[in-house]
Amino acid sequence: MANEAYRAVFLRVHPTGKMVLSLTTMSDGKEAQYGQMVADLFDVPALDVKVVPADTDRFGVGHGYNTVPSGGVPGAIQSAVGKILAKGQLLAGMALSVPPGSLRWTDGAWVNGSQSQTLEDVALYAHGSGALPPGVEGGLDAQAVYTN
Repeated sequence: MANEAYRAVFLRVHPTGKMVLSLTTMSDGKEAQYGQMVADLFDVPALDVKVVPADTDRFGVGHGYNTVPSGGVPGAIQSAVGKILAKGQLLAGMALSVPPGSLRWTDGAWVNGSQSQTLEDVALYAHGSGALPPGVEGGLDAQAVYTN
């Protein structure tokens, strides 16, 4: 049954640029590695990433949640980060009034020539300081669900 359980990671970037990575799985002793992985992918200090295993505040209890540790966590983290980077690029483009495709992610910011939007800039924008494109929800977060 445990191998069939719902598993997920939820990554939220707060308006300050600090992050919380919530896991459905119980602690496996690799939380520091998961935090470092997120930090490396966003080019931020590892201390800016808090990892919460078996996050019952986020995912509740029962129904397969809070399952035994799984090897799928790193892939799910990469998926969630990818979703946030894609949304961030869209929002950075809006904030800078440039096409999102003209931006590149480098050194913790979306850059277009001399213009840039840091992760913190975009997180603040996403949490209500800027206009959002039609159909785009506020906040800068993503969930990735996996089964292994």
